[in-house]
Amino acid sequence: MDPEKSSERKVQVVLVEDHDEFRASLEYYLNASGHIECRSYARCDEAVEGIARNVPDAVIMDIHLPDEDGIQCTRIIKERWPQVQVMICTVHEDDEKIFNALRAGATGYLLKRSSVEDLIEALDQMLDGGSPMSPAIARRVVGSFRPAPLVEQGAAALTPREQEVLDLLATGRRVKEIATQLFVSPNTVRTHIRHIYEKLQVQGRVEAVNKLRR
Repeated sequence: MDPEKSSERKVQVVLVEDHDEFRASLEYYLNASGHIECRSYARCDEAVEGIARNVPDAVIMDIHLPDEDGIQCTRIIKERWPQVQVMICTVHEDDEKIFNALRAGATGYLLKRSSVEDLIEALDQMLDGGSPMSPAIARRVVGSFRPAPLVEQGAAALTPREQEVLDLLATGRRVKEIATQLFVSPNTVRTHIRHIYEKLQVQGRVEAVNKLRR
């Protein structure tokens, strides 16, 4: 740590996380960074009261909380203190939660599997004007801007066998079950699934099935 930086005002961070061990561990490491001062809360209402007493620079927000969910809590914070930057830190990486969190005012979105070092770097980037996201989240955000006609063309380009595999995926069958039913190897099924994902421009089974049902 640069001696000059350590003498500067510390970044004030509020952590909102209901998992006791994770909250305590993350708070400890953030405070040990040298340039961050973190205090934590397990509930949205407690966090809002704490922020009202001492407005921080940034908030690290979980999505699952015992009172309000983190997305609604983000919305409350941004309405009252629009200057406060909110970083979502969660296990969730589905499109609905990502975009609802961003619409609520979150500036960044990290997955909990990120390292503490990555989280601290992301906090610094966010406070410097960036919008840091875990790579998997950034890919989903970028993918959302793909034009719909390309998706429709991709669906039309599925071969009969790929369509058959997709139909079986939609029923919840696993790779081995599909392979047994179609009298092919599991590797062949995985190849079909990879081609389906590429043509539909999706990242997984749920998105592919949703395209099928439209």
